[in-house]
Amino acid sequence: MFGLIRTTIIALVLAFNAGSILAQDFQKGLVAAQSGDYVTALQEWLPLADQGDVMAQFNLALMYRNGWGVLQDYAEAVKWYRLAAEQGIAEAQSNLGVMYDNGTGVLQDYAEAVKWYRLAAEQGIAEAQSNLALMYDNGTGVLQDYAEAVKWYRLAAEQGIASAQYNLGVMYDNGTGVLQDDAEAVKWYRLAAEQGIASAQYNLGVMYDNGTGVLQDYAEAVKWYRLAAEQGIATSQNNIGAMYEKGTGVLQDNVRAHMWYNIAAANGYENSGEWRDQIAAKMTSADISKAQSLARECMSSNYKNCG
Repeated sequence: MFGLIRTTIIALVLAFNAGSILAQDFQKGLVAAQSGDYVTALQEWLPLADQGDVMAQFNLALMYRNGWGVLQDYAEAVKWYRLAAEQGIAEAQSNLGVMYDNGTGVLQDYAEAVKWYRLAAEQGIAEAQSNLALMYDNGTGVLQDYAEAVKWYRLAAEQGIASAQYNLGVMYDNGTGVLQDDAEAVKWYRLAAEQGIASAQYNLGVMYDNGTGVLQDYAEAVKWYRLAAEQGIATSQNNIGAMYEKGTGVLQDNVRAHMWYNIAAANGYENSGEWRDQIAAKMTSADISKAQSLARECMSSNYKNCG
């Protein structure tokens, strides 16, 4: 698993007097880090971290995790995350969970990941809530519990985590851990789709295509299929081909249909090659050549120039 992780230097209210030498040293390091001078930040924060300053510990962990001003060292990052996490810093708890989840700088341990995700999730960290939901969804490091997964997905989704919005949409779509509700699925798919989640864009296209949880709208289906297709989703590429072949939501166009079927086939969609060849039987040689040229241009441009 690859959990969501926070990577921003942070400065919370310090536990000591803002006019103290320690506060001044921390602030000096913070200003340096924010300007990209991580060498100075390290010089200021390392003594503070050794003395137990929790924000210095957390920020040092970020530096070692990302190789900012130091050689990247995951084990050292884990060390400092742990010290900050044990003092209750939610962001450190969340990131430490990711390290255990992925086995980065520490032996992979899903149960330990769940422990730290939960502590951070209970403090409202959206990334931890989403990661904890995924653990419950898959039964990784914890007994599988779809209702618990829905609970944590919802909390993360309401904070704008796109992957949680998508996963919550799937739960409503399938009636997993929650009463099946197509309209609710559409709601969460849309939020995720608007944030660029390709699978959500595809699923939202399917909902509009079939009129499931929303009024049937082929043009809207094409819109979302295209967005997913331009992210390389072969099923969406195939479905756009079908829309062009039938003239559903778009003007009927065998050249465009052939193009998208051809692309979908190249990306491994099982039946697209057969449908491409069937439609080719209705086309002139010139039109087939044009379709093939359009397909090459589309793929070579990384889906930026697809007509």
